[in-house]
Amino acid sequence: MDLTNLRGKYIEAVAGAASEAALEEVRLAALGKKGEISALMATLGKMDPDQRKAAGAAMNLLRDEIDAALRARKVGLADAALDARLRSEWLDVTLPGRPRPRGTIHPVSQVMEELTAIFADMGFAVAEGPQVESDWYNFDALNIPPEHPARQEHDTFFMHRAEGDNRPPHVLRTHTSPVQIRAMTEQGAPIRVIAPGRVYRMDMDQTHTPMFHQVEGLAIDRDISMANLKWTLEEFCRAFFEVDRVELRFRASHFPFTEPSAEVDIRYSVVGGQLRIGEGDKWMEILGSGMVHPKVLAAAGVNPDEWQGFAFGLGIDRIAMLKYGIPDLRAFFESDLRWLRHYGFAALDMPDLAGGLSR
Repeated sequence: MDLTNLRGKYIEAVAGAASEAALEEVRLAALGKKGEISALMATLGKMDPDQRKAAGAAMNLLRDEIDAALRARKVGLADAALDARLRSEWLDVTLPGRPRPRGTIHPVSQVMEELTAIFADMGFAVAEGPQVESDWYNFDALNIPPEHPARQEHDTFFMHRAEGDNRPPHVLRTHTSPVQIRAMTEQGAPIRVIAPGRVYRMDMDQTHTPMFHQVEGLAIDRDISMANLKWTLEEFCRAFFEVDRVELRFRASHFPFTEPSAEVDIRYSVVGGQLRIGEGDKWMEILGSGMVHPKVLAAAGVNPDEWQGFAFGLGIDRIAMLKYGIPDLRAFFESDLRWLRHYGFAALDMPDLAGGLSR
């Protein structure tokens, strides 16, 4: 067959292929194992050397030319398909990007950061301790007698001891007071620390959960008094509740680890269903406090004849509920984040430990 006519036939077929499938059919017809050009090249073995040399060069040139035409047509078809797709699937690149949801800090963590920053401004460092405590740190060192209700099984989570081990069982700490003992034992006096963290009690209702968060404060020096305690708590409440004026009421109470002891109430009112701190004629208990009992100081290795100080403790979850008007403590752990956002919890305004809250 005349190679010129063969070339013209397949160049025309390549140019006329309207799709990649049609182009593949042309390729197989020309260059496939049973293709026309492949069949011609198979006849080279029957030619004499002079004919084979001339015919082989011409056939190789034809094969390369058809192959190049196939490749070029394939690229052209792909470009045409892309152009058609771009015309039908256009994108406005001037549109703003789609916003992605951002994670937010948990309300309890946010409040913990806030109060840590407030107390840091008053010179309190943060102390930490284990959540699984020994009986001595959790009870004995804090002057809690064996008959105290907190040491009963219905009030505390006790850890299992191996059979034959008669030592008092460890407990999930019922308060962060053991951290105060550890801090005094390690640092001595004077000392000024707060101990925020998780605590555990066998309690569950609208305002209690088996696991909750507490912060306790401790200040030990030579001349500390109840007046210093009152000032510290008033300053904290003003900063935390973001009001200019607060009024606290100290009521005589009893705690094994303080003497004298006082429960602290804060003045408030309810206007239009909203809680207002620092005004009105109602009182609400918010924390317990007192002067550290001499036996507690002695248990921590601090001489009660030379040193004295105050301690206080409050529930972080509870003051978060008061500040943000959340009626049910279980909302912190069980509710949809959209529900919490309704009460004002978005991204955290990060506390600045040097200068208070940055807004």
